[in-house]
Amino acid sequence: YLLRSYIAGLPREIMESARIDGASDFEIFVKIVLPLSFPVLASFAIFQFLWVWNDLLVAMVFLGTEADQIVLTAKLNALLGSRGGDWEILTTSAFVTIIVPLIVFFSLQRYFVRGLLAGSVKGG
Repeated sequence: YLLRSYIAGLPREIMESARIDGASDFEIFVKIVLPLSFPVLASFAIFQFLWVWNDLLVAMVFLGTEADQIVLTAKLNALLGSRGGDWEILTTSAFVTIIVPLIVFFSLQRYFVRGLLAGSVKGG
């Protein structure tokens, strides 16, 4: 839905101008639509990465309890122990677990915001 609404909002005049200049449908898509759609494609890539990252963590949680199969979230839970101590280690470890999604989001943030807002208002 995000990609379709953005591409549908692209100006038709640009496509018509390219067609008048002799561009085929494939050339219009590759040389005009794809470069103009980069912000929304970056937004889609961020959503897809976070979705797959979360699926990986959930699958690893249910995988098992052997030492080589324990996922980081299970290790975080084990840090609390029976008395709930060592909160400073727990909070530091929790921050370390979100570093990868944060790096992906902040590196593509300008495209993410632009891509989300671009399809929301149809221009004249």
